[in-house]
Amino acid sequence: MQTLNVGIIGVGNIAPAYIRGCAPFDVIKIVACADILADRAQAFAAEHGIAAYSVDDLLARADIDIVVNLTIPAAHADISLKIIEAGKHAYSEKPLAINRADGEIVLRAAAAAGLRLGCAPDTFLGGGLQTARKAIDDGVIGKPVAATAFFMAHGPESWHPNPGIFYLEGAGPLFDMGPYYLTALVTLMGPVARVAASARRTFPERIATSEALMGQVLPVEVNTHIAGTLEFESGAIASVITSFDVWGHHLPWIEVHGEDGSLSAPDPNNFDGVVRVVQGGSRDWADVAKAHSSSIGRGAGVADMAYAIQSGRPHRASGDLAFHVLDIMLSLEEAAALGQHVTIKSRLNQPAALPAGLPDGELDA
Repeated sequence: MQTLNVGIIGVGNIAPAYIRGCAPFDVIKIVACADILADRAQAFAAEHGIAAYSVDDLLARADIDIVVNLTIPAAHADISLKIIEAGKHAYSEKPLAINRADGEIVLRAAAAAGLRLGCAPDTFLGGGLQTARKAIDDGVIGKPVAATAFFMAHGPESWHPNPGIFYLEGAGPLFDMGPYYLTALVTLMGPVARVAASARRTFPERIATSEALMGQVLPVEVNTHIAGTLEFESGAIASVITSFDVWGHHLPWIEVHGEDGSLSAPDPNNFDGVVRVVQGGSRDWADVAKAHSSSIGRGAGVADMAYAIQSGRPHRASGDLAFHVLDIMLSLEEAAALGQHVTIKSRLNQPAALPAGLPDGELDA
């Protein structure tokens, strides 16, 4: 298997996780980075032993095969298009775009160029959610009929170095954290057919409370509490809440309820975690034996795409998956505004599960 060289555009808060997460996979090697702030790119490159370039120079290099787009959400579509126009395979942080039109443009551009388009989150490739997927596919709980998913917190203003971006268009709890939960649900249960929702913007502004930014006013442009209902093509129904308005709760991350039992899945923002099931006629929850490695991290989706580029198979953290999740999120906002169900027009083939028992650092049998 050939090693494909990877460049990173955007060396902000999430970039070090990609350095760590890509390292275990021989199929990819991060060799370069770029950033709108040249000094920041130079410092990041020196710290991690890679080269620093301007964005244009990085895209012009013939020795880079895949470019990972870690820019802010509002720039994701534009930067992904530049990557594709440069003849590189593109992998973006979530969301794929902040509106359908831009997402569709990026999808069409990649298809027309014969290039791969991937997108985070790739946490569903971790041992936790892949073990949950195998249990569901094996019929441990029977056919899924319902699910719940909850992300509820009180925003990032107390700890994040740049919390203001979380309250601007393309962010908020739905667009920032929703992709983890919705991607997990779709990969566990298949595509969504229609949605309904209610939403509110509780505070017109937030106040940063971290030591570095104490007292800074953060304007709020997005809904900060969204409660939605998803109807899957299979007929199953899920209740989903994403919120930056909650101080504390005792709710689970994700549960899937089937005709014969229920399954508790781990935090979809992580790659690991315990999967538990309770079967009909019993009140006792039992841990499910881990079927997949938990030693992977952010960047597994890039590695999976690199395998797929060389073998010709579909990659799992795909642009199509990310666009379906984007369509769901936008439809939830529209449903809340309209006060009615919204049909999901995008179509998706449920990504294939990982083969069980793979050695660390491998994603193909």
